[in-house]
Amino acid sequence: MPVLESRLVGLGHDVVDVAAFERQLTEPGSRVLGLFSERERRQAAARARVKHDGEAVHLAAKWAGKEAVLKAWCEALDDRPYPYTVDDFPWAQVEILDDSRSRPRVVLGEECASAVRGSLRPSGRHEVADVCGTGPCDVSDAPDRDEVSEPLPCWHISLSHDGPVASAVVVLTVGSAVRP
Repeated sequence: MPVLESRLVGLGHDVVDVAAFERQLTEPGSRVLGLFSERERRQAAARARVKHDGEAVHLAAKWAGKEAVLKAWCEALDDRPYPYTVDDFPWAQVEILDDSRSRPRVVLGEECASAVRGSLRPSGRHEVADVCGTGPCDVSDAPDRDEVSEPLPCWHISLSHDGPVASAVVVLTVGSAVRP
């Protein structure tokens, strides 16, 4: 089975004032909720019911995660041009979702995943690789080492909230699938 040899290319961190974020969510005409996917909103509501707290704290942590993803990606780009501006960034396509064990994962929509792959592609390489979630990346279908021509981006994320603050740290690694 192939393994992933990876290197760290980006680090992002963000903090969110939960009370201020909740005020933004509830302002008349606010579009903040639209920055989250339906799946993110459902998970935040479910987690709030289980934890007996408000949805805002869980959405604030997800928002910190989205911001940290953007920061890690921008760091990975170094001097290369950014595919998006803050005004046209597809926030709802960067989902921060819990897996079956309640661990957060970064899930990119097709357009955003394509932009990540394209922006991190070394010049002269044209194959398409999948964007992995966090943790060990599934490389079971990866080609032999000499067939790998594009990096495999993998997102690693940690979310936290305590009292008035929600926080997220994101690490972006890029690796290649290789057979031992």
